[in-house]
Amino acid sequence: MLKLLSFILKCSGTIRYSRPTLVFILAAGVVSGVGSTALIAIINKVLSDGGQATPGTVWAFIGLCACVPVARFASQTLLEGLTSKATLRLRLQLCRRILSSPLRLLEELGPHRLLAALTDDVTSITGALSAIPTLCMNVAIVACCLVYLGLLSLPMLLCVFVFMVLALVSYQAMLLKATRHLRRGRDLWETMLNHFRSLSEGTKELKLHSRRRRDFFTHLLDPTAVSLRKFYVTGSSLYAAAGSWGQILFFALVGLLIFTTPGGKGVSGPTLASFTLTLLYMVGPLDAIMQTVIGLNRSGIALQKVEELGLSLLSSPAEKEAEQLSDRPPAWKTIELDGVTHAYRSEDHSDFTLGPINLTLNAGETVFVVGGNGSGKTSLLKLLTGLYAPEAGAIRLDGRTVDDETREQYRQFFTVVFSDFYLFENLLGLDTLELDEKARRYLERLRLDQKVRVKDGLLSTLDLSQGQRKRLALLTAYLEDRHIYVFDEWAADQDPRFKDIFYLEILPELKARGKTLFVISHDDRYYQTADRILKLENGQVELDDYCGHAPALPFHAALPLGDGRYSNQPA
Repeated sequence: MLKLLSFILKCSGTIRYSRPTLVFILAAGVVSGVGSTALIAIINKVLSDGGQATPGTVWAFIGLCACVPVARFASQTLLEGLTSKATLRLRLQLCRRILSSPLRLLEELGPHRLLAALTDDVTSITGALSAIPTLCMNVAIVACCLVYLGLLSLPMLLCVFVFMVLALVSYQAMLLKATRHLRRGRDLWETMLNHFRSLSEGTKELKLHSRRRRDFFTHLLDPTAVSLRKFYVTGSSLYAAAGSWGQILFFALVGLLIFTTPGGKGVSGPTLASFTLTLLYMVGPLDAIMQTVIGLNRSGIALQKVEELGLSLLSSPAEKEAEQLSDRPPAWKTIELDGVTHAYRSEDHSDFTLGPINLTLNAGETVFVVGGNGSGKTSLLKLLTGLYAPEAGAIRLDGRTVDDETREQYRQFFTVVFSDFYLFENLLGLDTLELDEKARRYLERLRLDQKVRVKDGLLSTLDLSQGQRKRLALLTAYLEDRHIYVFDEWAADQDPRFKDIFYLEILPELKARGKTLFVISHDDRYYQTADRILKLENGQVELDDYCGHAPALPFHAALPLGDGRYSNQPA
């Protein structure tokens, strides 16, 4: 709870002008609480005096009747604006933190956990912000009521304290148990989101296979949904039981005072009536406090889940600096990978290590990266482009080491079309000057002008075949016009005609424009178009040699001997 309150205070500081607003909201809540208690005291006094009231008492009553609702209205109105602003700010901040976090961490977390944090957790956390002023108001009411009860009868107040401590201890015990159930339910919600993702992305496969569809519901979706409901219902029921138990103890206290105190000494009838009326008035604020604590517990669970992701909802200076980076870095000469390694757990749960890789990439080269599946080609791509930070060794750009401070700027040298690429409907991050016209020319070049239109940087459709979608991804790469182009199995989904266009026209054209090309490919009939062949096997560089454009034979039949000749080339 303390961690959550500390976060809320820090969070309010990230929103411009919000701290004075928050202080005013809290003050208005306290004023409303104190005013409500003062109204009860005035009513008790008038009743104790037999209904006689002085003009000052009447005016005080009228003033409080006007002040209390106005203070509550001002508090709630300002609070609504502050909460919506906090939700917007935190959700956008989490998006920025996701993009600034290491790619490997995001891959390990999975999209379902990130989605849960962006939707439910942020809303729950900012819900705590809206609960704080209400909590302050009700705490103020209870505190003022206790002070008033102490003025009426100190012995009776001590009795009230004993019951409140008993209620608090028992309530806390049930609260902890309920929180455990809600936390397990929150864990299952991530699993449920993952199932929803499988449902949306695997609709065709589920429709085509009735048994798979049945097992999906029977073994995945249904059990998770039932368990999720069970934990949430159990947790909510325990919260309700804790609240009911507190009310039982409270009414027991009222009954004890009513039926036993009149026989005692020193307590008059009017005092007892005022005491009882005040206690009954406290039931509402106490119940509201308990409900607020329940909401704060949910918010605390949400904050803990975000922290478990390894992300922070508070801004960092590094992010602000990254937003100011130029996407047009200066010309370069060499990129050197010096003893670079990267380790991860492969699909068969065994440790796989890429490297150590020693490689120098020169500006203007066309490098083909070849090798079997699982040899480490895509991991090398992510290391080269700065998406992965090397676990050992160093990457140097023109002799300068790429570190955490310069890695973001280093990435701006690359345009990449991944094998698992993503297409945006808008041509984001590009100069708007003549953008549509440039895009139309490239669409015509890529044979997509009959299927896709572009207007104001917006693509008319993404409903294309996989090969056409890859060509559309190439459109964005063209328009970015960066120094280094990286293609990860780009031609794998293309027909033979467009493979020829890609390898024999597009790549030479980009090279003629001074671009450096890093191409992961299995199309050995086109290897002669490369300046250099880099072959990986089991995470190691098995071959790194310049082609010389001598043979036009499949790579497996023309292995370099290292002196410029090939194994099938005459001596």
